[in-house]
Amino acid sequence: MLVVDVKNLWIRYGQLVAVRGINLEIPKGEVFGFIGPNGAGKSSTIKVLATLLRDFVGRVRVNGLDVLRNPHEVREKIGYVPDFFGVYEDLTVEEYLQFFAAAYRIERARRKSIIGDVLDLTDLRHKLDAPVDGLSRGMKQRLSLARVLLHDPDLLLLDEPASGLDPRARIEMRELLKALKEMGKTILISSHILHELAQLCTRIGIIEAGRLVADGSVNDIYRKLGLLRIVHVQAADPLEPLAERLRGMKGVESAEVQLDRLAIRLHEDQTSIEELHGFLVECGARLRMFQPEAMDMETAFMKLTEGKTA
Repeated sequence: MLVVDVKNLWIRYGQLVAVRGINLEIPKGEVFGFIGPNGAGKSSTIKVLATLLRDFVGRVRVNGLDVLRNPHEVREKIGYVPDFFGVYEDLTVEEYLQFFAAAYRIERARRKSIIGDVLDLTDLRHKLDAPVDGLSRGMKQRLSLARVLLHDPDLLLLDEPASGLDPRARIEMRELLKALKEMGKTILISSHILHELAQLCTRIGIIEAGRLVADGSVNDIYRKLGLLRIVHVQAADPLEPLAERLRGMKGVESAEVQLDRLAIRLHEDQTSIEELHGFLVECGARLRMFQPEAMDMETAFMKLTEGKTA
């Protein structure tokens, strides 16, 4: 089931074309990371999905509902966290959540229990009586997530949720999003913190100048780019003969003996990690370690984009 279904989306602000024919499908339970420089079209696309921007061309559906024809029904299915918190002076955390629970038309008898659940999930119960405007930015971001979880939405739209957070708050936010992912929530998240998205997301979309220039899993994008992956191998065998056999394998650019291991530079667009492992097993190698290096999303991002905006 597609939670997000975007077909040929175009967004213009006067003479400026912000989004140019984007197609995007996000199935239920997926965490989709939207990567791109400022002005690339991320926030505009998210605002269309949030029913906040109605001047666009194309077809956009959430849970099968057209965002233009059924905006009120769509809002019941989504939770939108913008990149700013808003002004809520003289409210405590409890009053803030009570206000939004009423706005979501949650029955009065259920509100206390639901608010308690989202406070536990976001680890904010100890701040129940704290004034909202006295919270740190990290806690305000967690409170924003608590707010949008009150009505148990099918889709979370998170626009730069880690923007401006200190390292500890970023880690806490990432762990919270992992918990939501494990709960089966469908999440669309935009961010500049590329390595954190790579750890969190099931799929990545890289957008530049209003165009989606890449879309797929981190491994897919890396493979399409033809970027080299380094694989470290330890074996209970002489390493140089093994390296010599590997150097003749398709997709292996080099196999270098380094102290107690082999460092293999692999073109994944020619040979997959799994095929490399299978080749080593066929060679009779007694493997002690087979460790591909983590993907470098910054490298992929720089190769795909040139810093253009719309």
